[in-house]
Amino acid sequence: MSRAPLLFLLGLLPALPGMAAPSALPAVEVCFNYGCVSHRPVLFDAQRLQAVLQNLDEAGSPEEERARLAVAIGDLYALAAEQTPIGQDRGGNYADQGVFGRMDCVDHSTTTTRLLQLLEQQGGLHWHRVLEPARRTRGIIFQHYSAVIEARVASDDVPARRFVVDSWFVDNGKPAVILPLEAWMQGEGPDV
Repeated sequence: MSRAPLLFLLGLLPALPGMAAPSALPAVEVCFNYGCVSHRPVLFDAQRLQAVLQNLDEAGSPEEERARLAVAIGDLYALAAEQTPIGQDRGGNYADQGVFGRMDCVDHSTTTTRLLQLLEQQGGLHWHRVLEPARRTRGIIFQHYSAVIEARVASDDVPARRFVVDSWFVDNGKPAVILPLEAWMQGEGPDV
């Protein structure tokens, strides 16, 4: 039997009664080399992703979830570095100049947003939801982007608080920096 009919028959197996469909590994497209010039899909092993999700599930408050989320993003970047060259990325834009796999804030804000969306889709965020990335402008030419989350609120008279989840400030695999969006817009964050 040639491979084509065999692959076709294997594709029918999940449809047979009593057989479970194979679960696909969660995937995220990581971008790097400044301005998302390069892209690579990353498949997350279900067991390793489950460990990250379990740690998030143990958060008992929005503050604790943010602290655990900072670590989770670092862990996901470390896992992604096993399949991509981003393991060489260093905080900021100068410590890794010219390195294949380096990431600027565009790469980080895009990839971190995708990682946050993965966690949200997998049921890992209980106290926050993922928003579009934010941009801050300092002077005429200095722009910086970051992923953003919003705390879920229980009442209409309490405004939702937004926070940046900024992995650009740190070396690959380290916990992301999470700051109130207002403070980040004013220039707060580590000096890199």
